[in-house]
Amino acid sequence: MKKRKNKKGFLIGGIAAGAVVILAGGGILAWKLLINTATPQETVKNYFALVEKGQYNKMYAMLSERTRETVSEKEFTERNQNIYEGIEAKDIKISIPEKEKLKGNPVTVKYSETMETSADEISFDNAVTLQKEDGEYKIDWDSTVIFPNLQDSYKVQIQTESADRGTIYDRNGVVLAGNGTVLEVGLVPGKMGDDAAKAEAIKKLAQMLEVSEEAIQNALGASYVQDDSFVPIKKIAKGNEEKEAQLLTIPGVMLNDSQDRVYPLGAAAGHLTGYVQAVTAEDLEKLENKGYHANSVIGRSGLEQAYEEELRPVDGTRIIIADETGNTIETLAYQPAQNGKDVRVTIDAEVQKTAYDQFAQDPGTAAAMNPKTGEVLALVSTPGYDPNEFVLGMSDARWNALNEDASNPLMNRFVNTWVPGSTFKGITAAVGVDAGIINPDENLGYVGLSWQKDASWGDYHVTTLTDYGETVNLVNAMTYSDNIYFAREALKIGADTMEEKLKSFGFEELPFDLTMQASTFDDDGKIDSEIQLADTGYGQGQVLVNPLHLLSMYSMFVNDGNMIQPVLKYEENAAAKIWKEQAVSAQTAQTVKQSLLSVIENPSGTGASAKIDGVTMLGKTGTAEIKESQDDTTGVERGWFICETTEDMPNQIAVVGMVEDVKTKGGSSYVTQKVRNIAVSYLQ
Repeated sequence: MKKRKNKKGFLIGGIAAGAVVILAGGGILAWKLLINTATPQETVKNYFALVEKGQYNKMYAMLSERTRETVSEKEFTERNQNIYEGIEAKDIKISIPEKEKLKGNPVTVKYSETMETSADEISFDNAVTLQKEDGEYKIDWDSTVIFPNLQDSYKVQIQTESADRGTIYDRNGVVLAGNGTVLEVGLVPGKMGDDAAKAEAIKKLAQMLEVSEEAIQNALGASYVQDDSFVPIKKIAKGNEEKEAQLLTIPGVMLNDSQDRVYPLGAAAGHLTGYVQAVTAEDLEKLENKGYHANSVIGRSGLEQAYEEELRPVDGTRIIIADETGNTIETLAYQPAQNGKDVRVTIDAEVQKTAYDQFAQDPGTAAAMNPKTGEVLALVSTPGYDPNEFVLGMSDARWNALNEDASNPLMNRFVNTWVPGSTFKGITAAVGVDAGIINPDENLGYVGLSWQKDASWGDYHVTTLTDYGETVNLVNAMTYSDNIYFAREALKIGADTMEEKLKSFGFEELPFDLTMQASTFDDDGKIDSEIQLADTGYGQGQVLVNPLHLLSMYSMFVNDGNMIQPVLKYEENAAAKIWKEQAVSAQTAQTVKQSLLSVIENPSGTGASAKIDGVTMLGKTGTAEIKESQDDTTGVERGWFICETTEDMPNQIAVVGMVEDVKTKGGSSYVTQKVRNIAVSYLQ
């Protein structure tokens, strides 16, 4: 039987098939319509969204045919990129207040635009013309689309106004770091003579300035150089008349005054002031939006680094439109220059210089502080370096010499921690007396010059130097610096109490404007054995103390048991900041103070040579042995002395000093005289 076609089904199938074709074609049409139906206002918004993303090729594709006939994609990209990225445009916002439907061809869209730039916000009203091409709105572009007054022949320029870095002053207004005059040494090619004379001049100049001949030749070969050009070679400090005269004997040499960062105290305060250097690309990335640019400098160490946020200047920036002759057509944005803030510190430049002079011949450190106010008067590390060299330029040979110097002048010793030796006995006494364990009047009895707790210590003995008789109490033990007394008392105190009390004295912390290493009594925070505990009692074992922290701990003896916070920022009539309130009781402080007074006031005391007529001071000597074993005779001996005024007087001072090795220099007495001289210079 012949099958009949289901016409209805056939028709449905036919419609369905036809629909597929229509939809397929209609999909293309719909896609085009989707693009082409963007309103003029939407087109403008879409265009500026691409500006924000820096997609200049897509922006170019949105231009009218007429525009693209007159401006190449390369020209368009370079023009937009140089301007937008040059002024660091970002956060570009377009506001189109008009809601009416625009008709006709062409159409004009009015809009308001704002953007953030390297100078300030720029905002303006503008208008752009769009042509409808193949049902799609295209932009008639010229430079006025970027800024209304920017003609195609005009330029957008960025002008900078230099700002000055803040000055660092000492407490009396003496400049420690500031902007000063240096000499810029340069050559005038036309005055150098013939080729032979030029070669000889370059050779002499290279030797005197410690720069390579190649570097001088490269400078002279720069494209801008003419016969009458001044070609800068290197900056040097001003004031060395002999060197300046020698330089001027070289044909073609000229000396010009120039402004740069200067450090008047030189090496005497090098580690304290630190220095500035040019920012690096890494710096700029980290400090984005902080006002730094490729020509900025930044504090690299010391006070320059600690107070960078205050000292740093922000150069002024002006963004203008200039015509073909350089005349300003419009100022688009302006941010005035902001000089850095000056900083005044508690340092006394005279104390700083005296301290450096006293210790300059030895690897060591010294610090001075007002024990009543906590104002730090000096921080010295010797030998030092001259920070002016880092600013003015340092040759490779000089840099290598500093790094290879066995005395390590680049090492900042006052920020480090050191084995304190017997200067720590004052701290052990404070711990024991305050805990009620050390009875200052108790006579422990004479046990000789070598002692050990019992046979469990094996061959290890604690030794002391002076036989001062049968009365072994706190005052005598402090006066004669008896290691055995403080080892025995440390064992009575116990590790737990010692650890707890030292932490309460600020071990493992030292808040200060400069980053200082915190004092420690063990590398893992635990005193692990009796021998270590005994050694800790007289400042050996694994005890490491920062010099400034030691001054702060000693301040409790003249402040009724309160430890004063060391401060570096100067304030008029500043009140003392108590760091550790009642670190020990007032009675404990007074008891230990009396024993420390005897160190200097008793003619037989180990610090008697520090006595200053008319001035009462407490103090403590110290010698720290650094050796591999008790029998080692090759180790070094660090020499210490700390002293502190104890009476109310206009100039109060506490000074501590350390020399890395006094083994062949008379022990701690070598340091005692240096510290005394610092105190004398300040008090008198």
